Formats: sequence, C-alpha cells, structure tokens
Amino acid sequence: MTPVPDDCPPEQHSVVTDAEADMPLPSNPQTFFLGGIFALSVFATLYLASPIILPVVLAFVLKLLLQPAVRLLQRVHLPRAIGALLTVLLAIGTLVGVVAGLSVPAANWATKLPEGIPRLEAHLVVLKNPIMALQKVIQQAEEVADNPAQKGSSIAVRPDLGLSGALFTGTRAVLGGLFTTVLVLYFLLVAGDIFLRRIVEILPTFSNKRQAVDISQQIQEDISAYLMTITAMNAAVGLATAVAMYLCGLGDPLLWGASAFLLNYIPILGPLLGIVIFLLAGMLSFDSLWGALLPPALYFGLHLLEGEALTPMLLARRFTLNPVLVILSLVFWFWMWGVLGAILAVPLLAILKIICDRLRPLRALGHFLEGE
Repeated sequence: MTPVPDDCPPEQHSVVTDAEADMPLPSNPQTFFLGGIFALSVFATLYLASPIILPVVLAFVLKLLLQPAVRLLQRVHLPRAIGALLTVLLAIGTLVGVVAGLSVPAANWATKLPEGIPRLEAHLVVLKNPIMALQKVIQQAEEVADNPAQKGSSIAVRPDLGLSGALFTGTRAVLGGLFTTVLVLYFLLVAGDIFLRRIVEILPTFSNKRQAVDISQQIQEDISAYLMTITAMNAAVGLATAVAMYLCGLGDPLLWGASAFLLNYIPILGPLLGIVIFLLAGMLSFDSLWGALLPPALYFGLHLLEGEALTPMLLARRFTLNPVLVILSLVFWFWMWGVLGAILAVPLLAILKIICDRLRPLRALGHFLEGE
C-alpha cells in the first residue's frame, strides 16, 4: 500500500485507501517486465499471423453488429441457423450491390484523372514546377520501358513481380480473407452464446461466473450499440453528402455519398482523406477555384456537424475514451492491419476498456483509457 502523505487530512485517508483498493497498482518490477514481454509477444503474433487473425477479429466485430438481427428473426420462430444464413446473405448482397453500383462511376472518374491534369495545374500554380518534373520523370520511365534493350543499360525484370502477378496475389488474398470472415461469421452467429456458457461452466466460483457474464453482456451491448449508431450516422452523412454534391453540381452523387459513408468508419483519418478526395474532385470538375473548394467545404461542414455534435451526444453515455489514445490506436492498428485495422481500432480499444473496468487488477489501465 502506498503511504499516505503527512499533509493529507485525516478525513481523506479513507479516500486514498479506497482508491488504492479500487485501482491497485503492481509494485513488483517483475510484473511490468513480464507484462511488457507478454504484450510484445501478443502484438508480434497479431502482426505475423494477420492473414488468419484479422478475418477472425473482423468476423467477431461483425457478429456484434449482426447479432440483433439474428435474435429478431428468432423471435418470429425462425431457426437460428436459417436466420444467421439469411443475415449473412443479406450483408453479402448489400456489399456486392454497392460495389457493382459504384464501379461504373468510379471508372468514369478514373478516366477523367489524366485529362484533368491541366486543370489541376491551373488551380495549383505553385505546384506547377513539381508537376512538370513528375511528368518528365514519368516520360523518361515510359521511354526506358519501351526500349529496355538500349546499349549500356540492363534491366532485370522478374516475371513473378509484374503488375498482373501482384494483382492476382492481392485479389487472392482479399478473396481468401473475405471467405474466412464470412465462414467464421456464420458459425459465430449460429453458435450464439455457446462460448460464454462453456466459460461459465469451467469457472470455479460464482463471483467469477457472474463477472464473466457481466463482461460479455457489456461488450455485446456497448459495442453493438456503438456499431449500429455509427452505421446509422454514417448512412446519414452519406445521404447528406450525396444531396450536397448533387446540389453543387459535382455529379455522381451516389459515388460521393458511398465514399463519405465508408470513410466515416475511420475516425479522424477517414474524414481527412475525404477532404482531399473532394478537393481533387472539385478541381477536376470546376474551372474556378471557389467552385473547386465548395465540395470539400460542404463535406467538412457535414462531418463537423456529425462528429462534433450528433455522434458524441448519442455515444457519450457509453464511450468516454481518451482522444489521444484513440489517435494512437488508429495509427498503430493501421500499421498492423492496414485500413481494416484502422476501422477496428476504436471497437478494440472500447472492448479493452470494458474488460479492464471489470477486472480489479486492470482497473488502473481502464481508468487511464477513459476520457473526460
């Protein structure tokens, strides 16, 4: 126990003692050392085994989002296996429909990009010289690629590292991860609370059983509420963005609405990327600089209204995470698992806080993760 300061009033001695009892801090240096080694081992495993672990974690988070739909189907006397299958098929169908519907306008904007370079140069006069230098480098690279057998130069090209090979490898990895996610998600939805029941059965004391049930229920309630709230708010932002882009004359409002919807799943970093995307789209579409700045300004205003007013008001009672740790978590999980890691960063941090708040040895860490 930490000694009470001499100048501490007697009536505050019990407060200090209660705080130490609620949030005990390990005093043995070996505890920090072993805990650090364990944490590094876990993170190394998560990084090296990401092709297997990431789809499983994603399936677990999606299970928390889709579990209410399966329970709703159960209430209408539909078997759990069939309800889980219908829910998964509906999610896959929605994803495929969105991708198919947005592929044509996305391809059109991709073809506009090379033609819009002169317009970009007109808007970005300051960057004219760097753009010209970049064009010169690209031209020289194309000349070298067209004449690979020039005298005095030798370029070794590995056929297995070509563009087609890289695309094939990347597509295979994405499809493999998607298949694993869907498979694990279906069986998680079918299994329901079977893992919780098995954990409760093997725990020795009644207090341990009650604690496990409390942690599981809190994770399901809070993370499900968070995911459903964020999805609803992202849909509202996407709809408002589509209407705003249509009114300002940007074109393809469904594409921009879907982009705003998806980018909003990544806190802070997603909206920043969205501002850059809308700025480039405005520069490619409008001749005047003020017209080019209108789409990103509208998108920023909508995000500011949603991110600073509506979403915090809806989630303030459930989530009070330290914003600095949220940023660090975004950066860390993006480095670990890419874009999906950035999407999962906040749910993983929230799950960690829920567990720490309900396990006495980890309450100090849970208090450290808490925001204002």
